[in-house]
Amino acid sequence: MNRLLDRVALVTGAWRGIGAGVARTLASEGAKVILTDIAETVQETAREISNAGLNATAFKMDVTQTDQVNHVTQQALAKFGRIDILVNNAGIYPRSNLVDMPDEFLRRMFEINVFGAFRCTRAVLPTMMKQKYGKIVSLSSVTGPFVSDATGGQTAYAASKAAIIGFTRALALEVAQFGINVNCICPGYIDTPGGREQTSEPDHPDKSVEELGRTVPLCRLGTTEEVGELVAFLASDESKYLTGTDIVIDGGNIIQETYRGPYEMKR
Repeated sequence: MNRLLDRVALVTGAWRGIGAGVARTLASEGAKVILTDIAETVQETAREISNAGLNATAFKMDVTQTDQVNHVTQQALAKFGRIDILVNNAGIYPRSNLVDMPDEFLRRMFEINVFGAFRCTRAVLPTMMKQKYGKIVSLSSVTGPFVSDATGGQTAYAASKAAIIGFTRALALEVAQFGINVNCICPGYIDTPGGREQTSEPDHPDKSVEELGRTVPLCRLGTTEEVGELVAFLASDESKYLTGTDIVIDGGNIIQETYRGPYEMKR
């Protein structure tokens, strides 16, 4: 399928994990994808996508720096002439109990997870409003709007991800008459390099991922490409009458009132 043929997409936090998976999927759907990240290694991810015969460009960009966001946006517009799709994915997820949380921890969480989305969206909106077309997809989480973790330490992260839903709904109303669709995605357990680094058994991440997967009704963690497929749908004209929504992708995990696992696929 080439649902996004010749569309121009900008993805933040695209070095690895969900951002990289989203970028690969959008490129496979025909989009010209601009990968951005604070890490220089985002260039390697773009090269991997390009080497597969797809269209990918990368820029180093810190979403906490307005001048960098504006500069990269202008470079992208100079190169491609338009930006049709923005995926606000850049985010961090360190933990800290509230009573121990320094202001700098809280500030950094919101600077990246929330205000980063504000800056990037503000930068691309003028061109989307002018062309009377745009797709904005932001990554929230099930953590915050729907659930949290009994081990604690997620008050800042949860609050930042809940804020993205409010941002999505209000912005959707603000720009609907310009033909711009604004939606967000709430992933649950997704198999990412960052997640594997934080597993209970870092020396045996496959075992930890498998055990965690058995707590999910669909018996596994999601993949970054599966998140990418949902983004591709929201970025395509198949979703043109869908705006202001938040969509959960978590294998059915949050619908459990009582955990009855471990789960196994039926043979």
